[in-house]
Amino acid sequence: MKRRDFIQQASAGTTLVTLGGLGLQSFTTSAATKRITILHTNDVHSHIDAFGPEDGRNANKGGVARRASLIEAVRKENPNTLLLDAGDIFQGTPYFNYYGGELEFKLMSKLKYDAATIGNHDFDNGIDGLFAQLDHATFQFVSANYDFSNTIMDTHTKPYKVFKKDGLKIGVFGLGIELGGLVDPSMYKETKYLDPIEISQDMSRILKTEEHCDLIICLSHLGYNYKNNSKKISDLKLAKATKDIDLIIGGHTHTFLSKPTIVKNVVGKNMLVNQVGCYGINLGKIDFYFDSNKNVSAKGTSIIV
Repeated sequence: MKRRDFIQQASAGTTLVTLGGLGLQSFTTSAATKRITILHTNDVHSHIDAFGPEDGRNANKGGVARRASLIEAVRKENPNTLLLDAGDIFQGTPYFNYYGGELEFKLMSKLKYDAATIGNHDFDNGIDGLFAQLDHATFQFVSANYDFSNTIMDTHTKPYKVFKKDGLKIGVFGLGIELGGLVDPSMYKETKYLDPIEISQDMSRILKTEEHCDLIICLSHLGYNYKNNSKKISDLKLAKATKDIDLIIGGHTHTFLSKPTIVKNVVGKNMLVNQVGCYGINLGKIDFYFDSNKNVSAKGTSIIV
């Protein structure tokens, strides 16, 4: 089977939206002059191998090797592709227990991830254990609302990173969940948690007005939604409270979305929130189309690995 046909047939769903203030009816791929593809994972939890044939609903799914083949196929179709991860890379199989995260970072580097944020389980060997594995990662960790200034991780993450693809600037910033109550304080030490909505407002302003980004993406490990906790900040709540973010790639809640959720931001413009479950079972794929005036439209799907 041709790789392109395989990717289309392996998709679990799709969504089509024009971002910003334009109506959906104005979307036409033929009018688009440039396309940026975003591939993403979250909560892989050290799942290196594919699930076996007897592993219930996950039977014969996932695995780094299969993900690598999909990523390679997408990149051949569109070289203007970014590969991102929304955290909880560690913890879940004996690979982590034995190697402490070395294998996960090495494989992500071979897959040429561009950036990742940090999840609560990435502290499961302590902040010193996380730091010890950084040399194995060739990709950038972005974390805007963890203040690491009094820890060993100081200067080893950036709040955001700007990528240039086909003359367009893509700004990516990271957010982590509040560690208190989830992680023993001895594991994250003097890491300070900063309000994600306030930080997102700062990040989107910087990326939009100072860095002049054409596309702004938030890598979030906050969780998709919390129905029974109105005070807890989720991706949906963050989307509604901010502006200028085009896409939130989420993690933490292991939420399987077949296609991105369309949300109206604080000024009533469309934006996307997506999350692809856990364990590397799915690979998120979102195409952003830019016309000659840099108006942007998007089409998103979840590919079953």
